[in-house]
Amino acid sequence: MLEIEIDGKKAQVPDGSTVMDAAQQVGVYIPHFCYHKKLSIAANCRMCLVQVEKAPKPLPACATPVTNGMKVFTHSELAVKAQKGVMEFLLINHPLDCPICDQGGECQLQDMSVGYGPMKSRYTEEKHVVFHKNVGPLISMEEMSRCIHCTRCVRFGQEIGGIMELGMANRNMHSEITTFLGRTVDSELSGNMIDMCPVGELTSKPFRYTARSWELQRRKSISPHDSVGANLTVQVKHDSVMRVLPRENEAVNECWISDKERFSYQALNSDERLTKPMVKQGGEWREVDWNVALDYVAHGLKDVTREHGGDSLAALASPASTLEELFLLRKVCKGLGSGNIDFRPRQSDFGTDGKRGGTPWLGLRLAEIKDLDAALVVGSFLRKDHPLIAQRLRQAAKKYTKVSLISVAGDDQLIKLHTNLTVSPALLAETLAAVLKGAAELKGVAAPSGLESVSVSAGAKDIAQSLVEGEKRAIFLGNVATQSPQATQLHALALELGKLTGATVGFLGEAANVVGGYVAGAVPGNGNARQIFEQPRKAYLLMGIEPEFDCANPQLALAALKQASLVVYLSSFKHAPALEYADVMLPIAPYTETAGTFINTEGRVQSFNGVVKPRGETRPAWKILRVLGNVLNLDGFAYESSEAVRDEVLGKGVEFVAGLSNDLNGLAIELPQAVEGMQRIADVPINFADAQARHAPALQQTTDSVAPSARINEQTLAQLGIAAGSQVRIKQGQGEASLVAKADNSIPVGCVRVSAAHASTGNLGDMFGLISVERA
Repeated sequence: MLEIEIDGKKAQVPDGSTVMDAAQQVGVYIPHFCYHKKLSIAANCRMCLVQVEKAPKPLPACATPVTNGMKVFTHSELAVKAQKGVMEFLLINHPLDCPICDQGGECQLQDMSVGYGPMKSRYTEEKHVVFHKNVGPLISMEEMSRCIHCTRCVRFGQEIGGIMELGMANRNMHSEITTFLGRTVDSELSGNMIDMCPVGELTSKPFRYTARSWELQRRKSISPHDSVGANLTVQVKHDSVMRVLPRENEAVNECWISDKERFSYQALNSDERLTKPMVKQGGEWREVDWNVALDYVAHGLKDVTREHGGDSLAALASPASTLEELFLLRKVCKGLGSGNIDFRPRQSDFGTDGKRGGTPWLGLRLAEIKDLDAALVVGSFLRKDHPLIAQRLRQAAKKYTKVSLISVAGDDQLIKLHTNLTVSPALLAETLAAVLKGAAELKGVAAPSGLESVSVSAGAKDIAQSLVEGEKRAIFLGNVATQSPQATQLHALALELGKLTGATVGFLGEAANVVGGYVAGAVPGNGNARQIFEQPRKAYLLMGIEPEFDCANPQLALAALKQASLVVYLSSFKHAPALEYADVMLPIAPYTETAGTFINTEGRVQSFNGVVKPRGETRPAWKILRVLGNVLNLDGFAYESSEAVRDEVLGKGVEFVAGLSNDLNGLAIELPQAVEGMQRIADVPINFADAQARHAPALQQTTDSVAPSARINEQTLAQLGIAAGSQVRIKQGQGEASLVAKADNSIPVGCVRVSAAHASTGNLGDMFGLISVERA
């Protein structure tokens, strides 16, 4: 430890600390622009100049290492004169457009100019002008002349986002921030650049000119989009959500959020919101009062269960539903004699049901990812499925963590990977088995039975070596592994590999409340999410899902829904296809208009309250289900608040849920048989993964939201006799889609990548089933 004195305050700091680090430790503020605690040191704004005893001139606090016995003065005459001189230079070319600048009221330059700026400028020459740039639908670079060249945005892209999309061009007064060759900024974390910018150069394009910062009320919330449960600050004006920003929580999301979390709020204010209960009568939809709608639903459910039994009713919910909503939905089904409830619509293999040792989870805390020596991710479009977890792995890989990936497409994860194996979906289990066998050979023990025919490739051996050598290791099963027809065997193989190497085994988690779904008991007693459509039921309760986009096999789902005598559709949006098969549409509140609880993938319990009033006649889903239980005369529906429901499920004051375990009981390893034929690889594009993102206009204009194409390896295209760029007909079961064929050598031979969750592919079959491709 080193001793330092700053403005008379003494402190001890670790070796390698800077003066800025020490100042923050003792609570001394040093003005700065380019410094950010999560980014590398640039030392190019010079605003943090301080006086150091015995130094001949002021030194930048952010780039000056502490030496033992150092004395620093941050507000001495010399330091303040230097800081004021820097501020005068920064303001020389800065435009005087504070009254119309979106950053007004939360601008660091504006704030610091009050304390360090001159009363008037001595600069009389013409100001330097930088022309605006179009970098996409999310970030506005309309006023580039405001830039003070702190390069925070550049460093964020390189170091956090993993891709350098912005850079500094030219020298001295001609310097400007720009993209390469006029490209757009497309990173899934790009919106954080807006927060990074200390002036009004980078602003939010959807938020632009809609409100002033002092008009907004700031309220806490939790993201409903991914399994991390990012902490949010939702900014509100006149009962409308105007902006969503990250709320710092080092243990969860640090100080970042993905673009989906930042910009999907647009859907909350869209004209596509369902705001009144609707009932279909005589083939015509009409808006009705809540008591009429709930009476209709109650009578319909009673009639179906009385005539056909409880098993004729099934409920399917979104994994982004709150703990309270899932618990009450299960309670309604149970009260009507049905065990057919599930919250995993994209899953196709349910072999672990009834064999789990506890609630599936990440296997370790999110904050522990940075300490891993080795990590293996199996079956994941990591960057797009879990942007914040990918960011943690990216930072870990820069240090010493050996990150390996076994996946079904060679997407660039922008991570320094130790080993990357890309295989067809049918070979996922066999490839993981090869790693397991390789680890057994390295450990000098017998491989588990059933792996005799497995050969160990060089890549599999490299992965095994990294898991065997490290002290703290983890195996993560991603969305593809969970949604795969081989999900059970992948889980069993990962557990065996974990036992052999000492690695933790966990699930990255598909959505905000996957862990909560298990805790709430919203898992099948009878038919799971696939069986309830394979064996069609008479009545369905759908909560928060759009079956065409959210089910593993949309064909099965739609066929079953169209034959049902009653389909009750609870949603925040007026989903056009549902008008055909639904009988009742009930408007439920999105996360900003309800109270509830999400349990993230590490088992952390995070409750939140609504930040605005429900729109129109929208009601929180937990209240709707509570009243429905009362109308049905079921016991145990006398809840006064969502907290009462939560406490019944979890108890009071729970921070992390108990009973987390990824163990399996009584499951043997049985490698799947070889599959012949063209295999489909179905990713779920980041901005189509849930209904709210699908209804956000700005997100739908990004490059991540382009219409799906048929992405095929050049070798496979040659075998099919199809030219890249031509139109092809994709067939699966009774459905087909007409797409453009694109050559993509990151796709395994014998496979075609066709994205799910999009209108153009919504009538196809299994996400990872056999598929046919022919020239249109």
